[in-house]
Amino acid sequence: MDYTPKGVCSQQIHFDIKDNKVTNVSFRGGCNGNLQGISRLIEGMDVNEAISRIEGIKCGFKATSCPDQLAQALKKAVGK
Repeated sequence: MDYTPKGVCSQQIHFDIKDNKVTNVSFRGGCNGNLQGISRLIEGMDVNEAISRIEGIKCGFKATSCPDQLAQALKKAVGK
C-alpha cells in the first residue's frame, strides 16, 4: 500500500501487510535515519501491535509525526 501522509516532512509511505504482519516499510522524504529505524523496528510486527506503539507520537509542535502517519495508514489498510 502507498499512503500520502499529511502534516509531516515525508511525502509517501509504502508498506505491505502479509498474514497480519507489517512488511516492506519505506518512506520517501523525511528524516532518513529515524524513518529507517522505525521501518526496521516494526518489520514483521503484528499490525495492531505496531499501531498501538506508534499512534499518537508527535513531532515537535506538530499535531502528528511520520510514525503517527504510518499508524493512520495501517489503520486505513486494515479498515479501522
